Amino acid sequence: MSTRQRHIAHLHLHSSLTEAQYGDVIELMSGVTPHVQAVPPNAVQLDLTSALRYFDLSPYDVVQLAKMRLKAFYDIESSAGLASNRMLAAMAADASAPGDTIWVPASHVTDWLYPRPVTALPGIGRTTAETLSRYGLHTIGQLTDLPATTLQRLLGAGQARLLAERARGHDPRPVVPAEPAAHLTADLVLEQDCLDPAQHHRAVLGLADRIGQRLREESQIASRITLTVRYADRSSSTRTRALPEPTHHTPALAADALSLLTGLGLQRARVRAFVIRADNLLPANRAYHQLSLDPGDARARAVEAAADRARRRFGPESVLPAALAN
Repeated sequence: MSTRQRHIAHLHLHSSLTEAQYGDVIELMSGVTPHVQAVPPNAVQLDLTSALRYFDLSPYDVVQLAKMRLKAFYDIESSAGLASNRMLAAMAADASAPGDTIWVPASHVTDWLYPRPVTALPGIGRTTAETLSRYGLHTIGQLTDLPATTLQRLLGAGQARLLAERARGHDPRPVVPAEPAAHLTADLVLEQDCLDPAQHHRAVLGLADRIGQRLREESQIASRITLTVRYADRSSSTRTRALPEPTHHTPALAADALSLLTGLGLQRARVRAFVIRADNLLPANRAYHQLSLDPGDARARAVEAAADRARRRFGPESVLPAALAN
């Protein structure tokens, strides 16, 4: 039985960040994937595997999306590595020029690693590098060509075995967030600063739809939502509202998000981006729903369930709210 190919991104942030700013970056990246691991002080790793179907993009394009959001929201430049595991992604990021992304597909790992210096491998300190150099071992390819018994005589059995695995690009470690996600976010960076209230409404409706989809996919419900609006001058406004009842029902989320938007009075605001965050999350099996005599409510939930099934089968853009359909 084959396993699904992993896609791991390592992003180097070319900025000096405070602890609070670094936390903001982690939260922003959780809008791309819930599987975000902090690599302080200035890097993050993302497991994009489950995000690919959600965004319906290639792994490379999802990395560019993450980098664009860092630039748009916090003016942070980043370089990135993309590979099938954490070690290779970090090595690719180290080799990447500022602002660039190096992708090492699984089929090219051996060719990419072969000419690289042994010091590019994690765990190769000065003493080990000097030992290998004395025996003419300067590249990763030379390590992979060396008989295992020879490498063991040079470094000892344990270190030789670990180094041989790394030289072949093996790293089974998963991306592990520091703690389970306490919230979900969805954001939208507009193509240009926008003054149009109708476009603001459409943007927030689309984000509420995305949040609802993700909550249902992950069998969670939210008790509170927050709307953040970022303006052309990089200032922002944030409003938060406790929901009448915990939910993952898109119309309920959209109604409250749009109410928050109306309360901001953005008629003359030049808006650059929107963020919706759903938090105070609970397992969906703990949800309660007030009984309603309105048959339309039951129909809406049945339609929503059918739409989710269609999206899982045909892709996230196969079904859209009427207000978002072209």
